[in-house]
Amino acid sequence: MALKEGLRTKRIIWRLILLALGLLGLFLYGLPRIRYLEIYIPMGVCPSAIMSLLRDNFTGVLHPWARPEVLTCTSWGAPIIWDGTFNPDIAQQVAGQQNLTIGLTVFAVGRYLEKYLARFLESAEQHFMVGQHVVYYVFTERPAAVPQVALGRGRRLRVERVVQERRWQDVSMARMRTLHAALGGRLGREAHFVFCMDVDQHFSNAFGPETLADSVAQLHAWHYRWPRWFLPYERDVRSAAALSRSEGDFYYHAAVFGGSVAALRRLTAHCTRGLQRDRALGLEARWHDESHLNKFFWLHKPAKVLSPEFCWSPEIGWRPEVHRPRLLWAPKEYALVRD
Repeated sequence: MALKEGLRTKRIIWRLILLALGLLGLFLYGLPRIRYLEIYIPMGVCPSAIMSLLRDNFTGVLHPWARPEVLTCTSWGAPIIWDGTFNPDIAQQVAGQQNLTIGLTVFAVGRYLEKYLARFLESAEQHFMVGQHVVYYVFTERPAAVPQVALGRGRRLRVERVVQERRWQDVSMARMRTLHAALGGRLGREAHFVFCMDVDQHFSNAFGPETLADSVAQLHAWHYRWPRWFLPYERDVRSAAALSRSEGDFYYHAAVFGGSVAALRRLTAHCTRGLQRDRALGLEARWHDESHLNKFFWLHKPAKVLSPEFCWSPEIGWRPEVHRPRLLWAPKEYALVRD
């Protein structure tokens, strides 16, 4: 009798485990209604001791209490920038007084050039660092195919030729090496701060000097509410990008990162070394250069973190905490652009 009860209990436990795994699969990869439940995962609260000390080089005193429903600071005291926590007019004024030049790099290789580049640049002219000096750096294997975009006063576009890689994964992973070289060359001499962005997105609202800092990381729109143990870090301990279950702060998106030239040189050097080491061992991190970027920001905490409002995916659907998306992902058409 006891044996039968034991077997019955084990069957119930396994059924519950399978049910939990099924719901988890739906949550991660399935029905939007299931994914909507993630709004009930708490983001944490910024301690008042840190909140009162939050300042920014471009906006002065921040206003984290204006967004009590979201996490507005990190454990190491860096601000997480949400709409309403900063004064954009002050940021514009301070940046203008410093006479800054801001670089924006983007890779448009293969079919990504025709599909996305024109809209990316046109929307950047409308929303990216309006009123500031900007230099766009477009990296492509076909410079002659880069579209002509009307640029405002004090804004320039430079085109840099890169080698066409055999696989899209290699394009992604070669990006860090190429950026490191560019930051040590003309780009590094022209710009005071630089943002590096993916081309398959477009600006939809102001992306201004409030985003500037020595090092800037972007919360990944699909993962910003998830607990640390659930985040898609590289887990293969042989990889230079590996993080253990006890490591990691947030999951950062490689579609947007930035900072000073010196800080980005350190970031791109770290990622390049890690990628080269993995390749020598026949390894490839789960999310390629993004995995190595996350390892870098675990070891070297960013000075500023951008909320998901600054790089949002419409596929996620409506979220009450996302007030003004600044960048929107384009629909992913991998079969078209990656074959």
